[in-house]
Amino acid sequence: MIDGVSPHGHRYRRNLKVKNVLAYRNMKRSARDYLVYLLTMTIINALMYAFNSLIFQNGLREYFGMEGVMEVMIGLATVFIVLIAAWLIHYMVRFMLEKRSDEFGIYLLLGMKKKTVASLYMRENLLLGGISFLLGILFGILLQQVLAMVMFSMVRMEYHLKISFHLPTMLTTLLCYAGCYLLALFRCRRKFRKMNIKSLMNARRQNEEIKEKHEGARRVLFPISILFILMFWALFGRLGSTFQVMVFLVGLVLTIYLFYLGMSAWVICYVRRRGALVYQGQNLFLLRQFASKVRTMQFTMGTLTALFTLALLGASIALLFSDYENTVLEGKFPFDVQAYSNDIQYGFEDELRILRKNTEVSGHYIYHIYTDKENQVNTWMLTHLKVWGTMYCKGDGSPDAGKIKKMLEKDGVYYAYDTYMGISDYNYLRGMLGYAQAELGEGEYLVQVKPRLLEEMQGIGKDLKIRDAAGNGFLSCREVCGEPFSQDGHNGADYIVVVPDEVLRRMEPFYSELVADLAETAPLGLEDKLDDLRTVESSTSQWYQENDLRGGSDMIISSVLVNQVRDNLIPEMKYMLASLMIPLLYLGLVFVCVAVTVLSVQQLSDSAKYKANYDVLAKLGLGRAQIRRLIGRQLSAYYLCPAILAIVISGRMILLVSSRFVEATGVPAAPGVFFLRSICLFFGIYLVYFMVTYVCFLRNVQQDG
Repeated sequence: MIDGVSPHGHRYRRNLKVKNVLAYRNMKRSARDYLVYLLTMTIINALMYAFNSLIFQNGLREYFGMEGVMEVMIGLATVFIVLIAAWLIHYMVRFMLEKRSDEFGIYLLLGMKKKTVASLYMRENLLLGGISFLLGILFGILLQQVLAMVMFSMVRMEYHLKISFHLPTMLTTLLCYAGCYLLALFRCRRKFRKMNIKSLMNARRQNEEIKEKHEGARRVLFPISILFILMFWALFGRLGSTFQVMVFLVGLVLTIYLFYLGMSAWVICYVRRRGALVYQGQNLFLLRQFASKVRTMQFTMGTLTALFTLALLGASIALLFSDYENTVLEGKFPFDVQAYSNDIQYGFEDELRILRKNTEVSGHYIYHIYTDKENQVNTWMLTHLKVWGTMYCKGDGSPDAGKIKKMLEKDGVYYAYDTYMGISDYNYLRGMLGYAQAELGEGEYLVQVKPRLLEEMQGIGKDLKIRDAAGNGFLSCREVCGEPFSQDGHNGADYIVVVPDEVLRRMEPFYSELVADLAETAPLGLEDKLDDLRTVESSTSQWYQENDLRGGSDMIISSVLVNQVRDNLIPEMKYMLASLMIPLLYLGLVFVCVAVTVLSVQQLSDSAKYKANYDVLAKLGLGRAQIRRLIGRQLSAYYLCPAILAIVISGRMILLVSSRFVEATGVPAAPGVFFLRSICLFFGIYLVYFMVTYVCFLRNVQQDG
């Protein structure tokens, strides 16, 4: 005992200081060697903080009647992010343990206890994780402001920059991050405690060994995998049931993993047979290196391909909805205000009173939609539009009257009878929208349809038999028009037949409509005030049935609303679409970053081993420029393999989904455009990681000593 301090206390503090210094030194080395991993974890933390802020700091939530939608979607996305981040952390911690196992074996030989070495390893990883967390929070605060500005601009609202630290958001991010990080560390610590000096010293070498056994049998998996992928491309769009789709997807997942096992065996067998390409240039070196890496990483490569596939799918779907928002949504609600009533005597006095009380009305118009109590137009729509296929046709292709009658009475797609409008009402509405006036000659009619149906319905006039005012002759079709005209149940569902006013005398009013022009932007909540006029005790579905409002053939995004206020609806729908697009892009970004990080770290960690190989090639006569090209080819093959396979697999699903999305929504773009855009986004991130890896790899290989 010296000065009241036990010698054991001095020894404990000295050992603690030594461990701290050693942990700090090792952490710095790991940060340098695995810089890509550190950057990726910083990016993931920043993304988690920014997107978690939408749960706690969503300034738009109070303006829309969809409370919890954005929060639930972000929460679901965060669950997947936590799972994939936990996988990355566990993979990297275990990977670094295997790479440094000989170092830890030396520590044990020098007398360190296994518990001390495990504690030292955990401490340096916690330091590394803590640095990435702090950097991620700082970057996330800035990213949160960017995300808020984007969302406010989407819904046409002004946002004032306000950088601040939000404790609940930070704690949620910390909880998600620390949970998966600590779980990974403890799993590796348990594995570490089971290892002895011999196993630690041999771990790295065992991980690099390639057991070339049964390669002839395994190589058969390569063509089988390719054959299944070709079958997937040929049959995926024709699968008729959910069970068939699930069976195909399970087979596809198995194919992804078996593909790499078969490919590495095929390359090894090709080298053994001394194929024609083996001895051209440096191909032998590249093929052996590629087969070696794929064999040791076959399960990981399959997982990375799955991540790339999911990222492409998510990005493509987000781009689909983004294009809809930018090109179609504005035309869905062409009138400032529109209201529906199934009461033909209704004068909309209460609606006009609400409008005048809350905003300035520059003009309004009340009119009727008419019907002739027939269904020839509805029948044509159900048997000719692509969206319905042969659902309402008999085996011989003729209309199935029973199915059509049931649909019109119960399913609520089209009105029970065909819908008509007089030419004077039609032209007045066109004038309100700034369109040119339409002309009808004697004995003519026209059909006004949704823009997306214009091309499909050009031939409708050949089949319709619409009687004239006297009921003795038939009108002829002058044209089919496709300007935006509010045809989600108001001016007809999908279509409205426009006839001379005198023809309406033989028809009867079907329902009433009000349209209004506003002199200024509609105030928030105006549509809710109009809806409050018609509050009923029944459920929403019963209410729609009572009002008999039909929306037409829109499937993916439909807006069947009694009252429509353009300045309220467009921001609300943009917010709804953002609730889907933002989580999908969030998932896609993280999945791509995680997958490319694993690829980069694997190559950079092996650069010391490759240095000896490239030194031999240099002594054999390869110049620096040739070595740089060879390194580029080696990394390119390694990087492109999972990317190309993911593009091939996801391409079939994306093209099918996007083609049906375009048909159902009228987005004016070819289905393949969205896939190409997602690939460009994907390869933008990919290229950044590839260039960083290439520069670091080249530096490690060409450094002296």
